[in-house]
Order: sequence, then C-alpha cells, then structure tokens
Amino acid sequence: MEGKSVTLDRLVAGVKAHPEISRAGMILCHNGIVRGSDRSGARSVRALKVAVDSSAIERIRSWGESQPGIVTVAIQAMEGELHVGDDLLFVVVAGDIRENVFEITRQIIDRIKAGGVRKTEIYAD
Repeated sequence: MEGKSVTLDRLVAGVKAHPEISRAGMILCHNGIVRGSDRSGARSVRALKVAVDSSAIERIRSWGESQPGIVTVAIQAMEGELHVGDDLLFVVVAGDIRENVFEITRQIIDRIKAGGVRKTEIYAD
C-alpha cells in the first residue's frame, strides 16, 4: 500500500479481517503525528524528512506477531517530507489481553524509532 493512501481505519479493518481475530480481546492503535517542536520543546519544527527502512519495519512487525498473546500487527510508516499535524506512523496491534498488547505496542514503537525510520527535523527558524 502507498504510504499516504493508507489510513488508520484501513489498517484496523485489515487487522479485524485476520483469520485468528477471535483470539484477540483488544486492538490497540498508535497514530504518531508530526509535532510542531523538537522533543525538548526548545525549537519550532516546520516539517520532518522521513526515510523508512521497509525491511526493518517488516522484521519489527514479524517480531511483534511472534510475541506471546499477539494475534497480528499492522504498521505503516509514512515517508518523505511531512508537515506539522501530518500522520507519521500507524501501529495496530491485536492481542489477547491488555497487558500483552500495551507492552508489545510500546516495544514495537521503540524499535521502529530506533531502527525503522530516520527523521530529519526542518526547523522554522
């Protein structure tokens, strides 16, 4: 699927269509967006240039699905120049109980940020 044409609703629908969805007790969604400041809040950000490592994203997705209690994982990382408020990252995790789903979703997001995407901030000043 093309990055900008993918919506969170479409990813959730795909997760719900998984043949083993009856094993899931919850679906957790993450929708990361481009923030208007750097992480420290000290500098204004106009945009982000994002490069996605698709093979790393697939390895992370596969790893997530291999974890206890997880039924399926969908990930969409947007690429290119993105502006404040634009969608940056969708992660959808379906699993048995909230303790498993919350923890694995957090780990997936951390892994994506560490090795699945490269972001360069474009500052307003």
